[in-house]
Amino acid sequence: MDITELYGQVLSGTVTDLNKDEAFVQIEGYTFALDLNELTEIPELGDEVAGFVYENQAHKNKMTTVMPFITQGVWDFAEVTDVRTDLGVFVNVGLEDKDFVVSLDDLPLEHNEWPKKGDNLMVKLEIDHKGRLWGKLADIELYTQIARSPEREMKTLLNKDEEGTVIAIRESGAFVMTDSYYMAFIHKTEQGQPLHIGQHVKARVIGSSHRRLNLSMKPRAYEEITPDAQMIVAVLEHSRDNKMPYTDKSDPDEIREYFGISKGSFKRALGNLMKQRKIEQKDGYTYLK
Repeated sequence: MDITELYGQVLSGTVTDLNKDEAFVQIEGYTFALDLNELTEIPELGDEVAGFVYENQAHKNKMTTVMPFITQGVWDFAEVTDVRTDLGVFVNVGLEDKDFVVSLDDLPLEHNEWPKKGDNLMVKLEIDHKGRLWGKLADIELYTQIARSPEREMKTLLNKDEEGTVIAIRESGAFVMTDSYYMAFIHKTEQGQPLHIGQHVKARVIGSSHRRLNLSMKPRAYEEITPDAQMIVAVLEHSRDNKMPYTDKSDPDEIREYFGISKGSFKRALGNLMKQRKIEQKDGYTYLK
């Protein structure tokens, strides 16, 4: 038996040697090192122990009793720890000394659509014909199987915010699995910015179709910040204590002299910012929250 046939499995073996840090466990004639700090008591020679076996980042054969949260039969979200355009992306599956690669063959052709460090991907472990362990990226069909239907909840979902993870990019837009396990779609005209696989997004529900939610990342009408409001925020950000001696009660001439806009425009901008709870007025001052 080739040793690669053992990788990625939970197996039992016999303790054949010990040192102060590790027990050496033999399985099918191959030896795997098990960290003693994982055990409640030090084993004796000849004892049987079981654990997950793999080759770590330093190409050392290891056994661990701390199971990775992703295995060959278990899907879960794993955090991206590194990106290599010539290989793929590395994900953390819960092993201290080994991250697994999601192959570039599973990723989009365009590198700008690839996951970035800190993003999350739903993967499981897969062994190729050479016995190498990889992270296998979930496809749309899997998400469809686990997704909830939004139809009964649409009245309560409509115009509400949903958070989720981008799971696929298409020419017309991006598919998202929400944290509530609804399948969703964001058309490219509703994105506001290009998206990538694994990205965490927040968007509002604008409808549904094909048992999916339709989402928009564009701000609601009252959330849009006008140029006048942007100017006021900039003034507050650069003011001492983030406050200014101008409110909706200020003199129109003073407002025009300082801001270059009418009092009506100034009041509309203040109202816009107060609705979004970005500012507050108190004792003749406007404060940035």
